[in-house]
Amino acid sequence: MNVAAIDIGTNSVRLLITDGAGNELAREMQITRLGQGVDKTGELAPEAIERTLTVLRQYGSLIGTHAVQRIRATATSAARDASNRELFFSQAEQSLGVMPECIPGEEEALLSFQGATSGLDPSEGPFLVVDIGGGSTEFVLGSSAPEALISVDMGCVRMTERHLRDDPPHPEQLEACFADVRATLAQVKRTIDVRKARRMIGLAGTITALGYLHKGLKHYDPVQTHHMLLSQADVARMFARLSTATVEQRRAMLAEPKRAEVIVGGAAVLLTLLRELQIDELMVSERDILDGLAASLRS
Repeated sequence: MNVAAIDIGTNSVRLLITDGAGNELAREMQITRLGQGVDKTGELAPEAIERTLTVLRQYGSLIGTHAVQRIRATATSAARDASNRELFFSQAEQSLGVMPECIPGEEEALLSFQGATSGLDPSEGPFLVVDIGGGSTEFVLGSSAPEALISVDMGCVRMTERHLRDDPPHPEQLEACFADVRATLAQVKRTIDVRKARRMIGLAGTITALGYLHKGLKHYDPVQTHHMLLSQADVARMFARLSTATVEQRRAMLAEPKRAEVIVGGAAVLLTLLRELQIDELMVSERDILDGLAASLRS
């Protein structure tokens, strides 16, 4: 039985198709910026909806070619915040054949944990899984199952739109971004004792993009980055390079050029949380919420 999982995020829309044994048949990602302006307006912009629907129609066609029998589509932070999400969902259902689910941050965190820790030995835990998205970031502590988790409104798109208005951003804008992240991390510290974690696992676009940049990769190649290690010093060096470059310069640096507009905001989130939570090194994971969603369809 082939299954398809679709993650409709604030910044990107992704698809994973597997067979009944979990073997990957297709994995796709396109940046559509569905969450454009949502932090300020509370609504999905018409042009962002149309960009996302275009990709969903493409995914619907691809799903049809793989004879998929079960489909699950989830929408996360941007949809949670948007007052007009039902309008978008009804149109998305026409493209996919299923109505997207607007899942709460806690379920997003659980699915991300399941995807990121698949294939890892629980005895190497507890793990701190950190999923930096476009509008939210999930933190989950656990070995074989979550012991504590939290989802907070902090992501690459949200931080960029709030603070980083110039190109490149001014130092005072970067400091405002850092301060916003530090304030949000206070919630995390009250919920999760990160000192228990033996390994941080980082996932989603910001972190994988930094992995590609660190390795000098110009094309998407998850084999090269899955389970690679990045130190806090590595992240600091890349942040310094990215935050002083123009968006055009950042496009030339990145394996996914469309991420150039929001990569500084995402890197600011990552660097600040590494410093504030006193984490010296993280493991990059190419497995994430999509893998957790696909597993839920096979069970």
